[in-house]
Amino acid sequence: MDRLEKKRRKGENEMIRPTNSIKMLSIVAAACVLAACAGGDERPASPSSSFGSVLPSQGGGGTPPATESSAPSSSEQGASTQRPQTASFELLTGEGYQPRTAELQQGKDFSLYVFEGFEFDEASGRLSLKADDEYYVDIERLAEAEDLNALRATAEQEFKEFGGVSDHSGELVEHPLGKAELYLQASGSAGVRDFIVWESEAGERYLFRLCNPKGEEASAFAGPVWVSLSTVRGE
Repeated sequence: MDRLEKKRRKGENEMIRPTNSIKMLSIVAAACVLAACAGGDERPASPSSSFGSVLPSQGGGGTPPATESSAPSSSEQGASTQRPQTASFELLTGEGYQPRTAELQQGKDFSLYVFEGFEFDEASGRLSLKADDEYYVDIERLAEAEDLNALRATAEQEFKEFGGVSDHSGELVEHPLGKAELYLQASGSAGVRDFIVWESEAGERYLFRLCNPKGEEASAFAGPVWVSLSTVRGE
């Protein structure tokens, strides 16, 4: 009887062990599924900025990175330098980030995207607000050898009687321009003036002279104009 009892108990143990193993595998599998579901819902936080975002929104034109895996032919490379006539950008408004379409405009030796409500004069390189042309920015492409110290002296002379001058040169946190070799700003009772030397990703240098008077159109001007300036490219 003792031998029969031992055999019976041994058989029961062998039956129990795989059952426990199956239970353990089920628990591990369930945990993996839950982890995968939790991870799938995570999204990177979008950077916020009072100036808006220069990244083209989905469905828009703009200049997004190439997605083709194969290298383009020489003829395709020539065509790829042409920017689309319209592009969509995310702009920060009172209702949050909203998609806004801009049209490509040609200057003398550069192009940029211009939003509705603005007009661009090719001859002078001036981008201004249609509702009030006292809100404007003059855009000038600089020579590679342009002396930065001479430009700084020019800005200080222009701002001499306007108001207090502050220097924001260098990295621009959460700003569409990203950085500026030279960024002098004068603030006074009449509003704000900016004198900026900016270099594009292609290494081209530009001078931006902004005039943003105090008034009800100030916010309507500032947000879109910074995004437009970040799209300036040489032709």
